[in-house]
Amino acid sequence: MARNEALTGEDRRIVAAEFAELYRANHSIRAIAERTSRSYGGVRALLVEAGVTFRSRGARRPY
Repeated sequence: MARNEALTGEDRRIVAAEFAELYRANHSIRAIAERTSRSYGGVRALLVEAGVTFRSRGARRPY
C-alpha cells in the first residue's frame, strides 16, 4: 500500500494492529513512522485506534 494512500476499513484495522504490535515490541512511534514511510501523527492516530497504552515520553532512566 502506498504511503499517501488512505487507509480505510479492514486495511486500516490490519495496519493499526501491525503498528500496535511493533509499538508493544518497544519500537518508538518515530521508528515505526520511518520504517513505514508514514507520518508521526498518522502512526500515532492508528495506535490510538488500536487501543494502545502509550509509554511516558523520553528515554528510560537506568534507576
